[in-house]
Amino acid sequence: MDSRTVDEVRIDDLRHDHYFLGETHDRNERKTWIVIAICTVMMVAEIVGGIWFGSVALIADGLHMSTHTGALLIAALAYTYSRHYANDHRFAFGTGKLGDLAAFASAIVLAMIALLIAYESVERFFHPVPIAFNEAIPIAFLGLAVNLVSAWLLRDDHHHDHHHDDDDHHHAAQEDHDHHAAYRRDNNLRAAFVHVAADVVVSVLVIVGLFAAKALDWLWLDPVVGLVGAAVVAIWSWSLVRSAGAVLLDMSPDPTLPQKIADRLEQNGDRIFDLHLWRVGPGHVAGIVSVATSQPQGASVYKRRLADLPSLSHITVEVELHRDGH
Repeated sequence: MDSRTVDEVRIDDLRHDHYFLGETHDRNERKTWIVIAICTVMMVAEIVGGIWFGSVALIADGLHMSTHTGALLIAALAYTYSRHYANDHRFAFGTGKLGDLAAFASAIVLAMIALLIAYESVERFFHPVPIAFNEAIPIAFLGLAVNLVSAWLLRDDHHHDHHHDDDDHHHAAQEDHDHHAAYRRDNNLRAAFVHVAADVVVSVLVIVGLFAAKALDWLWLDPVVGLVGAAVVAIWSWSLVRSAGAVLLDMSPDPTLPQKIADRLEQNGDRIFDLHLWRVGPGHVAGIVSVATSQPQGASVYKRRLADLPSLSHITVEVELHRDGH
């Protein structure tokens, strides 16, 4: 027979963990390490090949690939660390936001890469250098192929659009889906994807620029294309800074969620007088809600009313007696 008291069982039942990692965390971690392996093999092959054949272009592209490998390593280590310490009680709300911290760091690296590309492009615009087209074009195609494979592996294929036959509910359903996708988004995977996707865009621009420069003998076209590529990378970097920064600063992840909570809790004269919502991991939202009521009930009653909101992974309810009910 169980020797625990009723109160001990009740307290035991109320305890819960703070495991707020995304549901595709393990899969995304594996994909990131696979892409790192591909980029590392490519990097070593280019540097060794460049030294063996005396090609400066190959060595330069190999070193360029090393910057992406380093950036992807930030994402991979964030996945591994957050999984390893997911149940460490020193983290008050788990390690779910570590991926957003890594994404923010990756966004800064991307911004630095954009500045370096822009600086090099401006330098070459005013001081043109001869281009070894026969070497540069095959390397650009090889880099494009590697980055396309990497981007395909790192794509976020977890979320799919849902089509609704009822046109009256389509707009609302689509809006809900957009907010749902936003708070579930894995910014760490997105950062890794943006690194390789940016390189895909830059590679395509470089190939176009090299062919055009070779055909028309316009050496100035290469640095112009470089500036366009730098602008694309900078824009994506800023987008990543905003989305990851919003999570790190505890911005409310879903503008529709406060009203959904109010619809469920503001009944029979009960009123919410304080509400805080923030994301603690991909697909996980924490909340603190304070309710004023003339007929106070246990916090579990209010939590049950919110049970159908799957995004609320951690909710704290405060109940205050307010005699006039207003």
